[in-house]
Amino acid sequence: MTENETSLPFMSHHAAQLSDATTYQARYEALAEQLYRTHILTDPWLNGEERFLLEPVILSAKEAQAMQIAAETVGQVYDELAQLIWQEPNWLDDFFHLTPYQKLMWLSSGGRWHFIARLDVFQDSAGGIKICEMNSDTPSGEAEAVFLNELLHPNTPKLCNPNAHFESQFVDAMLAMYRADVACPKASPTIGIIYPTDLTEDLSMILLYKHWFEKRGFETVLGSPFNLSKTPDALRLFSRPIDIVIRHYKTDWWGERLPVWYDEDDYPDPYPMHNQLLAVLEAEAMHQVSVLNPFGAVLTQNKLTLAFLWAHRHRFSPASQAAIKAYIPETYRLIDVSPEQLCDEKDQWVMKSDYGCEGAEVILGKLTTDEVWKLSLAQAVKTRWIVQKYFDAKVLPQGGVANFGVYLIGGKAAGFYTRVSKGCTENHTPLPTDYTTPCAATFVAES
Repeated sequence: MTENETSLPFMSHHAAQLSDATTYQARYEALAEQLYRTHILTDPWLNGEERFLLEPVILSAKEAQAMQIAAETVGQVYDELAQLIWQEPNWLDDFFHLTPYQKLMWLSSGGRWHFIARLDVFQDSAGGIKICEMNSDTPSGEAEAVFLNELLHPNTPKLCNPNAHFESQFVDAMLAMYRADVACPKASPTIGIIYPTDLTEDLSMILLYKHWFEKRGFETVLGSPFNLSKTPDALRLFSRPIDIVIRHYKTDWWGERLPVWYDEDDYPDPYPMHNQLLAVLEAEAMHQVSVLNPFGAVLTQNKLTLAFLWAHRHRFSPASQAAIKAYIPETYRLIDVSPEQLCDEKDQWVMKSDYGCEGAEVILGKLTTDEVWKLSLAQAVKTRWIVQKYFDAKVLPQGGVANFGVYLIGGKAAGFYTRVSKGCTENHTPLPTDYTTPCAATFVAES
C-alpha cells in the first residue's frame, strides 16, 4: 500500500448493513478499489456477489495456536503416512487403486510430497478442532489471504496479522528446497510457474507469486504443461531453461482422467500428459530442477488417505494415533461401508470423491433428499469415494461457520485463509465451503 492510499474505515459487517446500507456499500466499494490497485486481486465480486467480508474473524491467541498446532500435527501424520506407503507400495493398488501414471508420479517422488499445503480446519460445537481434509497438491487462496489481511489490518492495529510473514516463509522455503534438490544451484534461479492457463480463478495467486519472485530479481516464466520440453541440459518452459517449477497444475490432471460416477460421460481429454510428465520427471531425476509441490502429492491429495488413517491407525506412532482420533472425523472408503447403513444414517455422513476440491463432488447427507442420496451411493465408483462423519461446526459470534484454511509451508503454520459460510438450510445446516464462499480477514488478539 502506498502512502497515497488510505486504509478502509472499519465497521462491523452486520452493523453496517443494519444501520446504513449505502454506507456499507460505499465501504465495500472502497475496499474493491484498493484491491484493484494491487493489480493482482481484481475480482471483488463474483456473479454479482461480494467475495469478501469487511468484518474480520478475530481469534484469541489460544485459539490460533491450537489451530496451528493441529495443522502442523496433521501434517506430521501425513508425512508418517507417506513413509508407510513408500515402504509398502502394494497399498497403491490394494487400497488406493491408483492409475499407472499416478503410481509413476508417486514412485518417482521418493516419498516427497510437501512444500505448501492448506488444511480445512474447523472449530466444532463441542469445543474441539476438526480437520476434514488437506489440499497438499495445488492449494490456492494465497492472494486473498495476504491482501485482505494487509488492507484491513490498519483498522485493527492492536491485533496481530498472522499472514504478515507469508511471503518470506514461502520464498525462503522454496529456495531452501531448490538448493537441496539440484546439483548446481544458482544464486538467481529462473522460476517456471506451471498452471492451467485456460482457467482464471487462481490467476491472482499466480500473479502474486510472480510479483514475489521478481521483487527478488528472479526471472519468472508463466506457462502450461503443454509449453514444457526437455533438452539434455535443462527443462524448458517455452524456450527458457528453468530451475524451479512451481506446479499449480493438479496431479490428477497430469495422469489419466477417469469419471467418478458410473453414469458420467468420459472426459474429452482422458489421456495422461505423457511427454510433459516424463520431461519434468527426467529433469528432476537428473537434479536439474526442483518441483514444488513434489509429484508425491498425488498420494497425499487423494482423500482415501483420510480413510487409510482410520483403517490403519494402529500402524502409526502413538502421537499420530492420538492426532487422528482428535482431529480427523471418522472416515472410511465407500467400498467398506454398506449402502444400507449409509441410507439409515444419511444425516451422519458426507460423501467425497478422491480428488474433488473446492466443494466439488461433496455430498452432505443432511442437505440431500433420500432419493438423491440413494442414487448417489448407487452411481458412485465405490473405489473412488470416501464417507466421513458429519460434525457440527461452531457458529461465529457474528454468524456463519468459518473454514479456517491453515497453510503449512515446510511443515510450519504460515497463515490463515478463512472463508465464512453464511448460507444455511431450513434446519440451519451450514452450506459447504466452495469457491464462492466469502473470504474474511483473520486477526489474532494478543494474549
